[in-house]
Amino acid sequence: MRVHRTRTDLRIECNGTATRAIGRPPRSRRQHLHGVGMSTRGVPAALDPRMPPPTEVFPAPVAVHRGRTASTVAWICLVAFAGLFGLVKARRSDAVDLAVTLKLQHNRHALLERLMALVSWPGFPPQSRLIPPIGIGFLFLLSLPVEAAFLVAAWGTSLLSTVVKSLVSRPRPVAGEQLRVVVAPLGGSSFPSGHVLSYVGLYGFAAYLAEVLIRPIALRRTVVGALLGLVALVGPSRIQQGHHWFTDVTASYLLGTSYVVALAALYRRVKAHRARVQA
Repeated sequence: MRVHRTRTDLRIECNGTATRAIGRPPRSRRQHLHGVGMSTRGVPAALDPRMPPPTEVFPAPVAVHRGRTASTVAWICLVAFAGLFGLVKARRSDAVDLAVTLKLQHNRHALLERLMALVSWPGFPPQSRLIPPIGIGFLFLLSLPVEAAFLVAAWGTSLLSTVVKSLVSRPRPVAGEQLRVVVAPLGGSSFPSGHVLSYVGLYGFAAYLAEVLIRPIALRRTVVGALLGLVALVGPSRIQQGHHWFTDVTASYLLGTSYVVALAALYRRVKAHRARVQA
């Protein structure tokens, strides 16, 4: 009896007959497992770290290169937010806030009002508590656990909004002869806008991931455009509906942008470490 060991299996030859004793499943078996979403270890392919992401996703080194962003942007936004925070705290922005709100509410076209309501809809409960977990789970199914974890961190802007609101406790706009407030399930104080800050964090970072990961140009532009369009429109919608002041929205854009840029820099370092390339 002779034993032959190869890279893929162990064969025992007895009386001229070769028998497979230990080894990987045959190629047809492995193909079948992959076809039904299972790895050779018997676990779902999406949860198996050995399984590569879909072909529509850039390799890690390319994603790292595409994700390079100057940290200067984050610092500029953070400093601007601090200045705006001081103005609001000292109540020196009230006149500008009222003027901008009345200007945006002057046009009451039915189509525009429907668009503004539609843009704000994902930010209200219960959908605001369902959409983020769905997106996170979708990334796991695509074998992108790092991206899913960072999207959880991006969702953290909702908590950040709650903390800042408690420091300012600014009253929301009140309906009057000129000022209109659309009925909605509102909670908390006005500064900053929780809708805008959450959108910038969650959908803004999702747009960043789409930009650095999705390979097909048409699909990448469609996804990024849709996500950034949602982020860009939510600010005007909050003012047009009378739920927030202009400075509430502006501060959320500034703080959210600095948060996303910092998170993107951390993501790039993690990906670089995992891909063993220099960030």
